Amino acid sequence: MKKVITTIILIIISFVLQCTVFEALAIKGVVPNILIILTACSGFMQGERYGVFTGFFCGLLLDVFFFEIVGFYALLYMYIGYMNGLFHNIFYPDDIKLPLIMITASDLLYSLVVYILMFLLRSRFDFGYYFLNIILPELVYTVFIAVIMYPLLLLITNLFKRAEKKEE
Repeated sequence: MKKVITTIILIIISFVLQCTVFEALAIKGVVPNILIILTACSGFMQGERYGVFTGFFCGLLLDVFFFEIVGFYALLYMYIGYMNGLFHNIFYPDDIKLPLIMITASDLLYSLVVYILMFLLRSRFDFGYYFLNIILPELVYTVFIAVIMYPLLLLITNLFKRAEKKEE
């Protein structure tokens, strides 16, 4: 139960950071996607179920506060959390390469799906502009923040794993 409550608190903190602090630290209007980092890390650190749980609530917060279509981002983040959870068995906490690769792939997938479903279907075909000015800078900024945020999330996850072992 403590793990779920902590995950909910992390989701809220990440959402607030993404919408306030990092909006103020935006570089040319680009903000890192903290919620993707949290969703991806939950998936590969704790498995598919926690990835889906975290992804759903991260996406739901975005849907409720910022978008007209409730459920689009919740579903998208759920899939991202689930796909990252599939790599739970090959996750090694000391190796940062897999987490960074997965966060990069998750953010790229997220951006491409948003482009296809929100822009391409509205006949906005300038993918080159969107890729160079939105997707790529957000991807770089997100990976940079992930390098800082990953050790903190790993520490929190390890604390809960130790507490679970003591209870057993």
